[in-house]
Amino acid sequence: MRIHREGYLIILISTISVIVVWLLVDNYIRIPTVRYVLLAGLLLFLLWVVRFFRYPNRNINTGNHILSSADGKVVAIEEVNETEYFDEKRLMVSTFMSPLNVHVNWYPFDGVIKYSKYHPGRFLIAHHPKSSELNECTSVVLEGKPGDNILIRQVAGFLARRIICYSKAGDKVKQGEEMGIIRFGSRVDFFLPVGTQLSVKIGQKVVAQKTVIGRF
Repeated sequence: MRIHREGYLIILISTISVIVVWLLVDNYIRIPTVRYVLLAGLLLFLLWVVRFFRYPNRNINTGNHILSSADGKVVAIEEVNETEYFDEKRLMVSTFMSPLNVHVNWYPFDGVIKYSKYHPGRFLIAHHPKSSELNECTSVVLEGKPGDNILIRQVAGFLARRIICYSKAGDKVKQGEEMGIIRFGSRVDFFLPVGTQLSVKIGQKVVAQKTVIGRF
């Protein structure tokens, strides 16, 4: 387990802020109970920030299958019209990441990045059915064998204010390699070919690099 590089600055700023507020509380709040509650809250906040940027060391479940790119819970499985890249019906599988989940994202299979684009947008709650269309997001198209392709959409949520995606068109990537990170509460949508054999269901908890979403 280590800390993601995107978290170093935020953890430093959070630590300094907690120390400053701690000193103010310790000097100006005279009611012991209130002071202890506030100090405990500051410590919990700092621990949460550090934990949010954890980068787990996992053995990748490699194979001829599509792995989950995110930790979280499957909140939607439905056929939709994907109009950004494929312009056809696709099978959408959405994983919601709560603020307690790991927010690093990884590639679901070996392939080549065919497309990568950032879209500014709103910050609706990630559970909102329109969040995939209206929220800030980054779309990445990954292709393995001809016809084995997927659009992966990193979607910002109510708390998420920045999407970091390292994908560039033309990059060759491996299953389980890091794709990026979203902070602080969001979702990842998969747009798969209709007919993909799914291995998950709505409400199921999934683990990135481990859980098989399905097979082409």
